[in-house]
Amino acid sequence: MAENWRSHLITAGNARLPNRAMLRAVGFKDGDFDKPIVGVANGHSTMNPCNAGIQPLVERAIAALEAAGAKPQMFGVPTVTDGIGMGTEGMKYSLVSREVIADAIETSVNGQMMDGVLVCGGCDKNMPGGMIAMARMNVPGIYVYAGTIKPGKWKGQDLTVVSAFEAVGAVAAGKMSKDDADGIERNACPTVGACGGMYTANTMSSSFEALGMSLLGSSQMASPDAEKADSSAESAKVLVNAIHRQLRPRDIITRNSIENAISLVMATGGSTNAVLHYLAIAHAAGVEWRMDDFERVRVKVPVLCDLKPSGRFVATDFHRAGGVPQVLKMLLAHGLLHGECMTITGRTIAEELANVPEKPRADQDVIRPWDRPMYAQGHLAILGGNLAPEGCVAKITGLKSPRITGPARVFDSENACMDAILARKIKAGDVIVIRYEGPKGGPGMQEMLAPTSALIGQGLGESVGLITDGRFSGGTWGMVVGHVAPEAYEGGPIALVREGDSITIDAYALKIQLDVSDAELAARRKAWQRPEPRYTRGLLAKYMKLVSSAAKGAVTD
Repeated sequence: MAENWRSHLITAGNARLPNRAMLRAVGFKDGDFDKPIVGVANGHSTMNPCNAGIQPLVERAIAALEAAGAKPQMFGVPTVTDGIGMGTEGMKYSLVSREVIADAIETSVNGQMMDGVLVCGGCDKNMPGGMIAMARMNVPGIYVYAGTIKPGKWKGQDLTVVSAFEAVGAVAAGKMSKDDADGIERNACPTVGACGGMYTANTMSSSFEALGMSLLGSSQMASPDAEKADSSAESAKVLVNAIHRQLRPRDIITRNSIENAISLVMATGGSTNAVLHYLAIAHAAGVEWRMDDFERVRVKVPVLCDLKPSGRFVATDFHRAGGVPQVLKMLLAHGLLHGECMTITGRTIAEELANVPEKPRADQDVIRPWDRPMYAQGHLAILGGNLAPEGCVAKITGLKSPRITGPARVFDSENACMDAILARKIKAGDVIVIRYEGPKGGPGMQEMLAPTSALIGQGLGESVGLITDGRFSGGTWGMVVGHVAPEAYEGGPIALVREGDSITIDAYALKIQLDVSDAELAARRKAWQRPEPRYTRGLLAKYMKLVSSAAKGAVTD
């Protein structure tokens, strides 16, 4: 067994009396010192609905850990909620918080040499941050997702938080009344839980089931429902068993299990952010996984689920229809899942799916039959070309034709672009370029949900292209291309684009092309100067110095 407090307390005799004395102050008694010490990373926060329902889940997990013969020790981790920070300077801390969360968990678990860790979080960066930490530390661990929000209702329509963002553009375009916009805002988020479509939080949580690091069927439960708390308790029991067996994250997180996770992301129409986060998770686990691997998976996995943002249904609908286990069993039955991969239960993914039917139920429309998918191939395409030599990510669901050539409309920040959209200065056929929002340039790769939603609200989602070295929300859809690398701040070609240049986005050909000669680009590159950094002190300045390219997962170690 790896070195930990328990082994020290048992073997070091009188030298460890001070340690034992301090642990008695937090509830340890005679007989507790030979139990596994299990960290409970608690993401509870009253600042956002995603994490506001976590405390009851943590309390159930702690009770279950104690009943299973462990000594749980709870500690807090921070969270940044994208939906609240979107469009503000606070949004620059979102991706940065992924690294802060990973570092905080590593510090707490390794600093106290714990035997295992249960991570409970609900917002977008909680999931990859926790998984990066578990893969990096490689002590037995399990992820407990805080659960999805229930859909809001307005005039008979299901709502998510993205409905409110799209309402902004609809009002600006004269397509929605102020009363309806207010009604959507007041009703979009009726309960605690993470954003209710197949956005980033639900994408990452569902993929953790496929990865083997969360219990099957647990990720799409609604946060307030009793079954969510029950799954938290069951997760704690499973973790204690994994600790006794010394089943570790790197026994579970392998190249094949990551492929399983990405297959699930493709089949469910998940977020572009899964590309960035799985590059980082693979890096933490020491697994070789590159941008090309996403494209390799995409071409063979169909989109099976009709889920928001581009589809009709929300996460609670998906759960009722059979959820992640149903989709995984369909992938397994058609040779697109590595059934031998180990899960945190100690059983393989094929063993876990043994009792799940191979075909979805006929009384639901959320999960499509294999012979009638939403799309024949996956929706997250990896593009290349002279505008993105290291690659970029396009989300191509919901589009009649993922191809456009048009004049560049260039903005050096998200806010400048948003002003132009709301002023109705963007027209059909334009290709928006938002740059200096990459990992270093932003810093932190802000998500562009506000401008993309405003375009959707104005009816321009399919007729305007948008490319950026920043990111997109899982709630984004349309002709959008993100993670352009190298980024503008590093002198990537996106920094050389000028207003009016012709740009081609062609997801069919997997190309993103700036239609300017090599000689002209060379001249522009010679004249280009890196802008002054937006931050020179504090966390964001440190992040700028450490962070890698988006093509490598924007990691800092």
